[in-house]
Amino acid sequence: MGLITNIKNRIKNRTITVTKYKMISDEGGGFYAWDGKLYKSDIVRAAIRPKARAMGKAVGKHIRETLKQDGTRDIAVNPDVYLRFLLEEPNAWMTGQMLQEKLAIQLELNNNAFAYIDRDPNGLAKAIYPINASMCEALQDGTGRLYIKFTRPNGKSVTLAYSDLIHLRKDFNSSDIFGDSAAGVLTPLMEVVNATDQGVVKAIKNSMIIRWLLKFHNSLRKEDIEQYVKDFAKSFLDTEGEGTGVAGVDSKAEAIQVKPTEYVPNAAQMDKTTQRIYGHFNTNDKIVHGSYTEDEWISYFESAVEPDIIQLSNEYTRKIFSRRERGYGNKIIFEASSLAFASMTTKLNLVQLVDRGIMVPNEMRAIFNWAPIPGGDQPIRRLDTRPTTE
Repeated sequence: MGLITNIKNRIKNRTITVTKYKMISDEGGGFYAWDGKLYKSDIVRAAIRPKARAMGKAVGKHIRETLKQDGTRDIAVNPDVYLRFLLEEPNAWMTGQMLQEKLAIQLELNNNAFAYIDRDPNGLAKAIYPINASMCEALQDGTGRLYIKFTRPNGKSVTLAYSDLIHLRKDFNSSDIFGDSAAGVLTPLMEVVNATDQGVVKAIKNSMIIRWLLKFHNSLRKEDIEQYVKDFAKSFLDTEGEGTGVAGVDSKAEAIQVKPTEYVPNAAQMDKTTQRIYGHFNTNDKIVHGSYTEDEWISYFESAVEPDIIQLSNEYTRKIFSRRERGYGNKIIFEASSLAFASMTTKLNLVQLVDRGIMVPNEMRAIFNWAPIPGGDQPIRRLDTRPTTE
């Protein structure tokens, strides 16, 4: 609370509102109806899930590259223990995989995703927390420092320095700070989906209401009508009793069968709407249902997943490290290989990269989901391949 109080005191009476952004929140419960709660739609959730899972599988690593006097580079992986633990367990409630999936989901729903970096008195990152907000507002003080004011779903607000926020963006166009909202694009599509779903539900309910109508030729008491209807249903509509398949009524009434009008949605139109929603999220039926080929997954990975993994790496690097630390070769990368979904033939062909020193044996084993082996991080080379200078 001390950090937040200091920020509020520092920017008091001299803040300038830059822009506001309305987030798509999902705090309600019950049956899904289009009111901004995108994540309650089975179509939207199915479209988002493959990407969120893929980004969650990316492994965060702290890399430090040091340039030696002879011009070669010394590369250290996870040299600082506190950063390795931060990437594996960013906070007490979730692992790195869970945090990355949550940020991916928020990014797809809002075109913006935020996480707060909590630092110790020395300025070192000690925890990362995702931020759920219904609205966020950009503020700027007299020195030009940027802050983001988050309005929580419960109405409370908190203001945080932008330098302490990991901010992922999509459709970054009209605003200088935020990605453009997808609500205006998805609203008409979700209304079509909702109207079609409601029509199917109503058709099913209507088909079970009235199947027969007894038309009486004489005036009868209400009690007599109800009794006659019960007797007719018991005699001719009861499927458990013995029946001859022939029904008969006396001259008091005429039995008329009621055929409800069945609503059959336009399957082609519904499928086209679903494909448009999938297109918005850069996915398709094969990705959603897991029936993709190797080339189809690699194409999806490179077009939809890899750009956001790169953005995640860049945001972690520039927000966790100072410019001085980055100048000494410190950076955060998230490794996520599209080859994890490759065919066995493709994976076996990677042996050529191992025996030429391009990949190390443990990188090859990771693609097969095998545990690393001692000495597997040392590059190896076939004896018949030597440097060109020899």
